[in-house]
Amino acid sequence: MLLLLGLCLGLPLCAGAQGEPRSWGDTSEQVALRVPRQVRLLQRLKTKPLMTEFSVKSTIISRYAFTTVACRLLNRASEDQEVEFQMQIPAAAFITNFTMLIGDEVYRGEIIEREKKDGDRVKEKRNKTAEDNGEKGTEVFRASLVIPSKDKAAFFLSYEELLQRRLGKYEHVVSVRPQQLAGRLSVEVNILEQSGIASLQVLPLQNSRQKGSGRGEDDSGPPPSTVINQNETFAKIVFKPSVVQQAKIAQNGILGDFIVRYDVNREQSIGDIQVLNGYFVHYFAPKDLPPLPKNVVFVLDSSASMVGTKLRQTKDALFTILHDLRPQDRFSIIGFSNRIKVWKDHLIAVTPDHVRDGKVYIHHMSPTGGTDINGALQRAIALLNNYMAQDDIEDRSVSLIIFLTDGKPTVGETHTLTILNNTREAARGRICIFTIGIGNDVDFRLLERLSLENCGLTRHVQEEEDAGSQLIGFYDEIRTPLLSDIRVDYPASAVEHATKTLFPNYFNGSEIIVAGKLVDRQLDQLHVEVTASNSKKFVILKADVPVGPQKVGGDLPGSPGPRGDGEEDPNPLERLWSYLMVKELLSSWLQSNDGREKERLRQRAQALAVSRRFLTPFTTMRLKKPGPPSGSLEEAHGLSAAVGPEPVLQSLRGASTLPGPALEKPHEPRIKISKTSVDGDPHFVVDFPASRLTVCFNIDGQPGDILRLVSDHVDSGVTVNGELIGAPAPPNGHKKQRTYFGTITILVNKPERSYLEITPNRVILDGGDRLVLPCNRSVVVGSRGLEVSVSANANVTVTIQGSIAFVILIHLYKKPAPFQRNHLGFYISSSHGLSGGCHGLLGQFLHQEAELTEEPRGLGRNLTHLLSSQVPEPSEAVLKVKGRRVPVVWKQRKIYNGEEQVDCWFARNSAATLIDGEYRDYLASHPFDTEMTLGLGMPEGR
Repeated sequence: MLLLLGLCLGLPLCAGAQGEPRSWGDTSEQVALRVPRQVRLLQRLKTKPLMTEFSVKSTIISRYAFTTVACRLLNRASEDQEVEFQMQIPAAAFITNFTMLIGDEVYRGEIIEREKKDGDRVKEKRNKTAEDNGEKGTEVFRASLVIPSKDKAAFFLSYEELLQRRLGKYEHVVSVRPQQLAGRLSVEVNILEQSGIASLQVLPLQNSRQKGSGRGEDDSGPPPSTVINQNETFAKIVFKPSVVQQAKIAQNGILGDFIVRYDVNREQSIGDIQVLNGYFVHYFAPKDLPPLPKNVVFVLDSSASMVGTKLRQTKDALFTILHDLRPQDRFSIIGFSNRIKVWKDHLIAVTPDHVRDGKVYIHHMSPTGGTDINGALQRAIALLNNYMAQDDIEDRSVSLIIFLTDGKPTVGETHTLTILNNTREAARGRICIFTIGIGNDVDFRLLERLSLENCGLTRHVQEEEDAGSQLIGFYDEIRTPLLSDIRVDYPASAVEHATKTLFPNYFNGSEIIVAGKLVDRQLDQLHVEVTASNSKKFVILKADVPVGPQKVGGDLPGSPGPRGDGEEDPNPLERLWSYLMVKELLSSWLQSNDGREKERLRQRAQALAVSRRFLTPFTTMRLKKPGPPSGSLEEAHGLSAAVGPEPVLQSLRGASTLPGPALEKPHEPRIKISKTSVDGDPHFVVDFPASRLTVCFNIDGQPGDILRLVSDHVDSGVTVNGELIGAPAPPNGHKKQRTYFGTITILVNKPERSYLEITPNRVILDGGDRLVLPCNRSVVVGSRGLEVSVSANANVTVTIQGSIAFVILIHLYKKPAPFQRNHLGFYISSSHGLSGGCHGLLGQFLHQEAELTEEPRGLGRNLTHLLSSQVPEPSEAVLKVKGRRVPVVWKQRKIYNGEEQVDCWFARNSAATLIDGEYRDYLASHPFDTEMTLGLGMPEGR
């Protein structure tokens, strides 16, 4: 029995942004004519497992949501079948439990500590710990297993989240995408709010998580079969469509998002304080206050990549926003590419003439050049600092930068840490930066930290979404600042372990939340003070709030939160406090640059997450089977697990499996493979692990060229060639064209001859019987020492005699730009079986060593420091490889489809002094050409 687990983080190799299967290329050729008759017969008889039930139940108590998903399946076929369960969850949610039933066997999830050596890599993979990351989208939880013939299986997934108030509403979103019509489908949402439910709305099903400007209400009503029961403090919403109703919505089972919006009553100006069993939560959302004046600088990316729809939509949105500015506001506009273009060198008042002139300036912006993010931010901050330095300014105001880009820093200062430090030092905590990233090429990690470190928020707009409507929607959330410099105080003798109590701004329609513990559980009332600035006034609110015993969520059906056997329902306010505390610790960990402080924060976040059963970057989930031990669970059931954007299974037959299947968040690279690879346009990376050095180089070939990557035909019998395809270069780039690998061919000559041809759409295996495997299906085939494992739309793993393994990454574009092509990346996972005489552009380095003979100036002779430090500017050195002296320069390069960044020494001029021979020596005459003269008796130097 086989099990795969994975957590998809919204990367290009995953399903679409909303979890819908993408349409990938032409897969019309499924099985070639030479497939044995028995195999074809089995494929015709194969029946997809039937989903008998898909149900979601959410219980929301005081804005804190507990959600459990149940999915039951039946294998009606006469053979074992693999099935995948997938569920989109909000990006801000924490998974708390996962349980599987296979027949009568139960596997339960256990949250445990993640080893520090893995935790240290979290910052390189994903840092989604910003306070406001929900709008970045969703994560897709995936689990796959094999159901025995005529048997059943079930999945149960639980997660928790604190609902954020935006534009005056809380929004709870449930993904209803079972991928097929379900025999029984139901969504139940229970809401209990002690302060009373002021408004409640169920929206039509939506297949886009981006809600646009939010300025209008959708009046088309809830989905068919929805039933709403509501009283003053409690609401129950049930969506239970029949199979016929499901089919009318979507025959493929992808119904969309079931969305509930609501708000609560607010009476006290000091806010709403709720207490339960020693924990409290304080909701503060004042209204009817005069708005604060805004000093706002709009910073718009006008580089070449913004050409077309993105820039047009953004301009239209800014026209709307400029009309929305208030007379007391001040504003300016900056466009940036490789040049910084400032509309006015000072902030100006909002008048009809100035708004008109600003619109004209925006209209004439044209896309060109690179992306100078650091320069644009520095100019924007300088404008605001100069204005705030004026002595005649009496009104208290809020200074904001709204920054929009679709790329990475390519001009001026490009080092991330330097940009962050420059911005933080210039802003000095007085300016809040709100960032919007558009598309898949944006450096969202940089934007996230820019906002996080400068009291702002961030949003990510998908490539296919309307950038203009998202910009307007984002602006709507921050268009009306009501308070600044908010401080919430409680008596130190009454409250301990409170979450954050200082907030830079409060915007109309949002909410400030503080949670903590009461020192005395018998406390009758709690003294609260809130101080803040509003326009020309300094606001002080004081109150003694009754906090007598309360029953929160007492009579709700269902069981919120994770429980062990015999445990009572958890305290929802304790869960809410834990959620906020873990989020804040992760945020502080992300911002800290001090190693000792970072480790302390990591340990605190990890301990709290384990005790509260939260799956976080510092914890992992391990499945275990209850009952007396009967050897390894994995050995008994053939369990194997891999974590990442797509579940990846290697070695289905005769291989040892991973001890302790783990579901981790965030993901690690899908497969543990060497850095030695060629990917992209094409970029080569060669790892010398014994020397602790990594070397990289580029090869500028021509479309149609077939390059020899690994040539070991004489000894191991393995040859790998790659054929280049062409594409136009991006606008204003330094290249005339791009080239990628469109086909990888592998010839295995021992013990018997087999041919493999791999493209982004299919794998052809010819080793006697010819098989054609589509790349949009996960499958494993193998015989005679050769095994081919296809992970749908993700990668192909080729294992030869158990000692040689190659991984071919599949790069697919749903809506490719003119300069993008579906292509492949080639990675060497294991080279133990390749001989010392192996050659080819990659193969010639597999059994070599390298050393630096001349070190970069300014770094001394401390190579350890050199290898571990971040070098802000290119540093030159000389590398000795195979007796040759090769000038190299320090560089950073992304591999594993951009999931990991490596530092390497870059050899210029198409590696002319690094590789043996010349470029033409590596050209093959046909895809399976094995003739390679280089490497046979070549001298060590030249």
